Amino acid sequence: MSAILVLLLAIPAAGLFALYLAPRELASRIGAAAGALTFLVSLLLLPLFDYSAGTGFQGQLDLSWIQALDLRFHLGIDGVSLPLLLLTTLLTALCLLYSVRTTTRDGRGRSFTALLLTLEVGMVGTFVSLDLLLFFIFFELVLLPMYGLISHWGADDAHGGTTKQQSATKFILYTLLGSALMLLGFLVIHAKTGTFDMVALQQRHGLGITAGAQGLAFVLAGLGFAIKTPMWPLHTWLPDAHTSAPTVGSVLLAGVLLKMGTYGFIRVGVGEVPQGLHHYAVALGAFGVIGIVYGSLACLAQIREGGDLKRLIAYSSVGHMGFTLLGIASMTQVGIDGALYASVAHGLITGLLFFLVGGFKERYGTTDLYTIGRGLYGRSRRYGALVAFAAVASLGLPGLAGFWGELYVLVGAARPGPGVNVTAFHVYMAIAGIGMVLTAAYLLLVVRRVCMGTVTDPANAAVLEHDQDLTTREWLSWIPLAALTLLAGLWPAVVLAAADPAVHHVLGAS
Repeated sequence: MSAILVLLLAIPAAGLFALYLAPRELASRIGAAAGALTFLVSLLLLPLFDYSAGTGFQGQLDLSWIQALDLRFHLGIDGVSLPLLLLTTLLTALCLLYSVRTTTRDGRGRSFTALLLTLEVGMVGTFVSLDLLLFFIFFELVLLPMYGLISHWGADDAHGGTTKQQSATKFILYTLLGSALMLLGFLVIHAKTGTFDMVALQQRHGLGITAGAQGLAFVLAGLGFAIKTPMWPLHTWLPDAHTSAPTVGSVLLAGVLLKMGTYGFIRVGVGEVPQGLHHYAVALGAFGVIGIVYGSLACLAQIREGGDLKRLIAYSSVGHMGFTLLGIASMTQVGIDGALYASVAHGLITGLLFFLVGGFKERYGTTDLYTIGRGLYGRSRRYGALVAFAAVASLGLPGLAGFWGELYVLVGAARPGPGVNVTAFHVYMAIAGIGMVLTAAYLLLVVRRVCMGTVTDPANAAVLEHDQDLTTREWLSWIPLAALTLLAGLWPAVVLAAADPAVHHVLGAS
């Protein structure tokens, strides 16, 4: 299995070099092939993974790299990282496939594809790293390619008045600040334990680190994770970044990069400095539920003349990721299971939503909610059905992936871990329930505005000539996400079979 983990890093890296050896016009196809091969190789982990041994890391490769820094090239996976790793390879493969036509058409396929492949190396590396310094290196690696995607292939925000360069700069400044704080937190852990080994640190579960040092390490590292998640009020970079980013940039930003923050909270906060998390659990839960309500209200504010559908989905991520923070803060098996499940579900559903909005941008040249027109069911039947499906999945309709994560989180908040303020979490549960109602409200309003109505509505006059139902490229890129959203909703064990025993171990249980 260790060879597979190495291949998941080596294939996109090899594809990166191949881009500059082949003719420019073949670059996007090489990238698509590398992405598809990486995803297919990652699927081999499913039969090889030992689901009965969920209490430990599997497929470990541990090599000394830089002795002076105590840095080791240490890779491995468990049931927490496996679902996020597969989500990463899937979304990257779909993004590279989706980009073939557009990047070939604009003649800049080589640089664009190179950024996507570099991004994949960083994302995969983050989820398979078992050394804190190596984790930090891969965590940082994703920043530059995402900055390039936003600043060079993005678009200015016509509604917010923000240029793509401003959005990219805001993204890089926020995340670099967070990363610097995160590194300081890792150094505090190393100073108290003498190791960066995440396997050893998880086995110790905070043993040998004083409560004060755990609290300091959690605050420093947690701020870095919170910015990436993003947690209210550190979220302000996200709507601008999403609105300016190209379609595939938004898909990977929402689908994977945000999960690097929640993964860090689980891996480091829960597994390595649990007393630090316990001390700040009430505060983390409070920020989570504020994000749930704030994100929903911000989305409702976008349903107006001049409202931007892409910005609306960006704000929805603030709300959805608030649920993951609440689940982590509960410090319970069911709550953290829910946080991990919600992360995977959000990646599938919001990735699909950003693809759909990207289709509107290609067809009509805008993501303005009112310019897109009405009556999509009648104008492009399959497109309209897929928009409605993604919306009801995002609001948490039972039977679809968005339901189970939020349910698990609410159950975890109802019965938080030992020593956690029960009254506070009961209040959080009630506020999160209000947030769910608001989420349903804004998503159903979007469906009503875009999908319903008559084809002859005057609002359609400027867009009818550009109407087009799903293309073959869109079917291939989008339908897998819809199918997995349905599968995960009907059979939650797709995620939880591997995650549940691993979360049990991360919590320090034998």
